[in-house]
Amino acid sequence: MAKLMIQGTASSVGKSILVTALCRIFKQDGYKVVPYKSQNMSLNSYITLDGKEMGRAQVLQAYACGMEPEAYMNPILLKPTSDKKSQVIVNGKVYGNYTAMEYHNMKPVFRDMLKQQFEELEKEFDIIVMEGAGSPAEINLRDRDIVNMGMAELVDAPVILAGDIDKGGVFASLAGTMLLLRDDEKKRVKGTIINKFRGDIDILKPGLNMLQDIVKIPCIGVVPYFNLQLEDEDGAVEFENKPHGAIDIAVIKLPHISNFTDLDALKAEEDVSIRFITNIEEFGNPDMIIIPGSKNTIEDLLKLRKSGLESKIREYSKAGIVIGICGGYQMLGNSVKDPYEVETNMLNTEGMKLLDIDTTFEKEKVTTRVRAVVASDDLSKDIDTCMVNYNNVGEKEDRKLYSLQYKVDKRVYKEINQEDNMKIKENNYKNKEVYGYEIHMGICKYGDNSKPLFNITDKNGLKVNYSDGAINEKGNIMGTYIHGIFDSIYFREYIVNLLRSKKGIILKKSKEYEKLREKELDKLAAIVRNALDMESIYKFMGLKK
Repeated sequence: MAKLMIQGTASSVGKSILVTALCRIFKQDGYKVVPYKSQNMSLNSYITLDGKEMGRAQVLQAYACGMEPEAYMNPILLKPTSDKKSQVIVNGKVYGNYTAMEYHNMKPVFRDMLKQQFEELEKEFDIIVMEGAGSPAEINLRDRDIVNMGMAELVDAPVILAGDIDKGGVFASLAGTMLLLRDDEKKRVKGTIINKFRGDIDILKPGLNMLQDIVKIPCIGVVPYFNLQLEDEDGAVEFENKPHGAIDIAVIKLPHISNFTDLDALKAEEDVSIRFITNIEEFGNPDMIIIPGSKNTIEDLLKLRKSGLESKIREYSKAGIVIGICGGYQMLGNSVKDPYEVETNMLNTEGMKLLDIDTTFEKEKVTTRVRAVVASDDLSKDIDTCMVNYNNVGEKEDRKLYSLQYKVDKRVYKEINQEDNMKIKENNYKNKEVYGYEIHMGICKYGDNSKPLFNITDKNGLKVNYSDGAINEKGNIMGTYIHGIFDSIYFREYIVNLLRSKKGIILKKSKEYEKLREKELDKLAAIVRNALDMESIYKFMGLKK
């Protein structure tokens, strides 16, 4: 059994995506490979088939290995609830809420567990690709480290150190990190990687030679800067605040925003622009507003209220489309009750009152994988109406005029394909399956003026029948507990075509996000394989290429 660990000079240098690439490369080369990150800090989490919670970065890495994600790939997940406190998830289940110092003192308790789990993985897989967290040169944390050099030492793994040249100072960060390592740790580092390079490699080469003279280890590759439609590294997402596509979707960037990967499938739609807003000055005139998940619904709701964004959203909702996901869904309701002080000591907080629901936080967290069907007739009615209106327009030039009255950018004009549009029109979105996962403490109660958006039919592989989400009478305000809802092709297609129809843009069939992701993973592997000295990497692991 072989193993390799990618560590970085700092957070967000690209460790996660490098591990993802290596996982796919080793899989392509015929090895049974698995990702592993002993400790991850992220509000971006995922629920496995058996109802356990794990970090999203290891989910993408699992897909790169051709595997279903499992909680053992990320045995410890820290979900910050404030600057000094986190919810600690161990082996997929809530362990408790602790301050940074309390958790630091607990780390030795987990060391034996991690070693035992790793030894079990060694029996099952050919290669384990490990990921560190932050930097191994955090000398104040070294004595109880269980995620960087402490973990590498525990399982005797060779290390490759990655630095981000796009931030600047990459040579100093690599050399400085090596300087702060102990002598035995320096011996464990077999090579360096320069990540996110733009420019002429010939200009960089003298620096690579000088770096090797300083740190006494080779640079095994320079990975170019690239843009692929894959999930961002935990904490490294770039929250754009300007529209760049024909469809402008504005996402409220909550202070405790979680599971922003819910939006990745929407980004894959070629004419859709996702931008994040934090104040009323950035609001603009979007085609749709999304309020995403939150690790602290009540505090984030109060901050929206104080900033004026809540009033702006309420005004926008009179004619615009608003979707809330998980915490965002709870905010749209009449009230959020917290009788057990799960989030705060505020027992009852008034909501936005845009959906007739009331939320009560329970003691136990709901963590389930679900499949559901659309419950509302509105999802069929709106698209059917807009298609009839559009297909009543005459020849190609008339259709252009029809689009012009909605001020559609000329870049999106193309001859309408009647066959494709009739297929879209004939889609009955009611009873179409959607899928995703739930992570929440709250339970919602419906009022007289709300109706369910979905009917849950499968929960962690068991057949069930209960309601999820809500939609208002007009059909323009929706909420759901289902994370990853836009990965579901029919719901995403409905939403985006509804927005296209309102702007007079030609409707389109959506692509399956999973197939797109597989293609992008192969592109990633090709880029990184071409950039790295793979023969040396195999040698570090004691394998022949």
